Amino acid sequence: MTKTSHWVGTWTATPSPADGVALANQTLRMNPRISLGGGTFRIRLSNAYGTGKLRIGCAHIGQRAGGAQVVPGTNQPLTFGGATSATIATGAMLLSDPIHMALPDLADVAVSIHLPDNIPASFGLTGRYARQTNYISPLGNFAADDNMPVGKITDDWYILSGIDVVTEPSTGGIVAMGDSLTDGNISTHDAFCRWPDQLARRLFARPGGRTMAVMNQGLGGNRILHDLRGSSGLRRFDRDVLAQPGVTHAIICLGINDIRNRLGRADETVTAEQMIAGLKQLALRAQARGIKFYGGTLPPFENETFFPGAYTPEGEAKRQAVNNWIRTGGAFDAVIDFEAGLRDPNHPTRMLPIYDCGDHLHPSDVGYNRMGDIIDLSLFD
Repeated sequence: MTKTSHWVGTWTATPSPADGVALANQTLRMNPRISLGGGTFRIRLSNAYGTGKLRIGCAHIGQRAGGAQVVPGTNQPLTFGGATSATIATGAMLLSDPIHMALPDLADVAVSIHLPDNIPASFGLTGRYARQTNYISPLGNFAADDNMPVGKITDDWYILSGIDVVTEPSTGGIVAMGDSLTDGNISTHDAFCRWPDQLARRLFARPGGRTMAVMNQGLGGNRILHDLRGSSGLRRFDRDVLAQPGVTHAIICLGINDIRNRLGRADETVTAEQMIAGLKQLALRAQARGIKFYGGTLPPFENETFFPGAYTPEGEAKRQAVNNWIRTGGAFDAVIDFEAGLRDPNHPTRMLPIYDCGDHLHPSDVGYNRMGDIIDLSLFD
């Protein structure tokens, strides 16, 4: 790395607590798709929610060939401070050393991590669902194998929280922060239909324009004001947005779960004014760091069936008030009107059926891609 280059996050997964995961001397092989290619990379591993130290036996990175296979000749060992093994402190993150390998834009990558110790379900392994097929080996270290034996298929990310690339100083980074609507819940596995995926494809395909990487920091169930499946938006903002390598722009679409309050806790019932105050705080924190901060309006969710009863007329009034403020309040550098892009013009409190996965809360594959399509790419020039 030189003075004419810098690190940018080319892929991310938000750390959160995995539910009841136990491992014992096994190898993980996870298959992220990076947004921006290059010639030098590093990975980030997270023990954010672990109750103790986490030992990494070894790790490899290569270009994915399909299934649990790596393209022969590309599967390279990673080091951590020059050593092939490492220990992640409780609650901490670990960066690998840089590794030189050529990967194109939108490349499918295989990251293999051997965990040599017994990890009980009570440990609190860091991870979250992926909407992609990943693999857990039988007993043993198979990180160096081009064709890893599969003991179990999983659709979660474990431990891996980021991949960074060395690129030109002019290259920017976009962080997409949100809940399951950003994380792509209910979308087709391995189809890369999340709206940040579509945004990355559009940025790659456009002629000219600033080179940008895209980092998806969506987290299913996430809320602005209260913790649920990990930290609230206000709590995780420094880690998941401000600390991301090379971030220059951020898009937030967060608040539906504050309104829904699916746990029904009286002390977690929020007003539109409280949600607005929280979003305003996030905008101030981003802009103080020189990050362009764009507000995404909250899509309609009338009569959702994902969690029956979570939609109420009172909640709808809050959504309308928050969206009106996002559009007119002046807190954001620009507004991305996801609601206008998804709503049924004849019934604007619900999604147009073609954009609805069927539960009236989450978009379909077409709907997620629609969200990525309505973003004005000139916002990143």
